[in-house]
Order: sequence, then structure tokens, then C-alpha cells
Amino acid sequence: MKKIVILTGAGISAESGIETFRDADGLWEGHDVMEVASPKGFAANPELVLDFYNKRRKQLLTVKPNKAHLNLVELENNFDVEIITQNVDNLHEKAGSKKVTHLHGELLKVRSSIDETFVLNWHKDLFLGDLCINNSQLRPHIVWFGEMVPMLDKAIEITKKADILVIIGTSMQVYPAASLINYAQQNIPIYFIDPKPSVSESNFNNLTIIKNVASKGTDELFEILNS
Repeated sequence: MKKIVILTGAGISAESGIETFRDADGLWEGHDVMEVASPKGFAANPELVLDFYNKRRKQLLTVKPNKAHLNLVELENNFDVEIITQNVDNLHEKAGSKKVTHLHGELLKVRSSIDETFVLNWHKDLFLGDLCINNSQLRPHIVWFGEMVPMLDKAIEITKKADILVIIGTSMQVYPAASLINYAQQNIPIYFIDPKPSVSESNFNNLTIIKNVASKGTDELFEILNS
């Protein structure tokens, strides 16, 4: 059974109604990104950061997987599928995907501020005073700017084993996630699904661009893989 590795970004969740919380001017809900997505920002104003993620968590609980998520589950009938996602939502899991690696953390989990291995499932609001077993403040289980990406090594190893690489709804501009394509074996088929692709077919060997939104693009991918 051939192995398909799928790298997904915000574009696959957009059709579910996931808000990016980022304005055209680059601000997140009127805040500089470093105020709400960095260790420095959390230290300076933890209540602001917790409120920001509480809003995101609430919104996530109101949405459902879309056809693109469900299409990737269907691929498991004929392929060994592993998903590496930059998204912090749980829509891949909700749809039924069995192998999902989250590069940037998970919105429905929290962790200790001093022990990143202490992680809890968390579906409610998180407040100052919510502590781990070592009496340390709990924080969102999100990889913030300036922090290491602990799942990167695992993602690299998964990518190296791909017989087919599929990239959906990501600009390929955010590192280190954007570097994963460089770890794929040479000459394997690569499919890039995005309505406004940021790469061209001349950039990589055997690259096929499917210029469409994730739901329709994964329909086209099905036709190609089953032809």
C-alpha cells in the first residue's frame, strides 16, 4: 500500500468557517502577533493571551469538518495516509483521520508553563489560577513564535517515507513547516492544492498544481489518484 503524506494549512479549515483572527493589516484581533502568540507576550499580559485563545477555542467548538477533511479520510481506504498539519484545530480527527501530527500544537489542549510534557485535554475557558499538579499556571498547548517545534523531527521522518506528497491550503511561507517538502524523496509525485498557489510547477520535480479550494481540489486529487 502506497504511503501518502499530506501537509495541511489554514486553507483546509477555512471552508469549515474557522476564523483566522488575523486582519488584512497583520493584526490579530487588533493585537500585534507577538502580544498574543509569544512567550514574551504571555509573560507581559497573560490574561490577554488566555482570553485570545478562549475565543478561538469557543469558535472551534461550533464548527465541523468539511468535505476536504472527509475526502482525506476516504483516502485511507486505498492508501497509508499520514497528515502533518500546521492547524491547531481538531477537524482532521473529528472527520476520522487516524494518523495526525500537529506541528503547532492543539487548541483543545493546555499544558504546564514549566513542564511541556504535562498536557491536558481542555474544552472550556482557561483562566489565571488554573494550575497544573506542580502549581504552575496552565497555558495553551500552542507553539508560539520563538519556541521550538517539538514535533518537527517526527514530521521530517514521516515526510521521508512518502510515496506521494500532498500539500493543501498552505502558503509554504511559514518555517519550519515549509521546509518539509525538501525532505521528500526525489521524483515522487507532489500535489499542491490551493486557489492561489505560491509555487509553480517549475520549482520542484513532478509537481502538479491543483488550483482550487480544498474541498474541490481533493475531489480532483481523487480522480487523479484513481485514474
